[in-house]
Amino acid sequence: MSLITVPTVRPVRDVRRALQKAATALTREEARYLVDAYYQMQKSRIETTNRISAAERGDQPPMEVLEWLAEQLNILENEVKRQLKAFADATTVGRWAMSICGVGPVISAGLLAHIDIEQAPTVGHIWAFAGLDPTRKWEKGQKRPYNAHLKTLCWKIGESFVKVSNNEKDIYGKVYLRRKEYERQRNDNREYANQAAAVLERKPNHKQAAIYRQGKLPDGHIHARAKRYAVKLFLAHWHYVAYEDRYGMPPPKPYVLAHGGHVDFIAPPNWPME
Repeated sequence: MSLITVPTVRPVRDVRRALQKAATALTREEARYLVDAYYQMQKSRIETTNRISAAERGDQPPMEVLEWLAEQLNILENEVKRQLKAFADATTVGRWAMSICGVGPVISAGLLAHIDIEQAPTVGHIWAFAGLDPTRKWEKGQKRPYNAHLKTLCWKIGESFVKVSNNEKDIYGKVYLRRKEYERQRNDNREYANQAAAVLERKPNHKQAAIYRQGKLPDGHIHARAKRYAVKLFLAHWHYVAYEDRYGMPPPKPYVLAHGGHVDFIAPPNWPME
């Protein structure tokens, strides 16, 4: 007989009202902590659920404490998400971000928590802070030139856009698909031969060296380039909305739109908001 007494989940549910009341008063530092905590709980909940499923597939009854833990984590995960939604709902740019297919309250709150529009006069500042500026290299022994948490968040945004690319309401997933085809054509034409050679120079025994020797980039590299393009466009639109909301005027055009032969301006979708 088990000596473990599984606690009730009721105390966790009872904190909902207090958490919701405090959510709009969260500081950016508190929101950053909650975003990190959310993803940690999500990972733990998935791992716990997988252990339960593995036990069931092996015709073994799952441990009662694991079922209790999975339920607790699920409840806490949802409560934190509610807090972060209230935090994002309290701002114009937060509501705008959540109007975008593939961007939920956790990602929206995470962007608000990590990006200070008063420190980002152009979207280039955000790209650099998020580790999306390829000219900024992190050399050994140097301080990291970007925010690791924001970079991870942007990776999650890209993955989300890929997942919703077949949704009729999607915008940036379609951008990803179009860009991926463009990148694939350039790759087939060996237009990335210099990048391929640079990889071989750094890593001559790379597991995909045969592809690089052809003057081409592997499919995963093309996938990442297309995702990064879609995320950077989304961040440009996020910056536009945040800047106009803060200063009452549109921001300076990003360098890639104002120089180098790029003259097209793509306005943020769903903006101005109704």
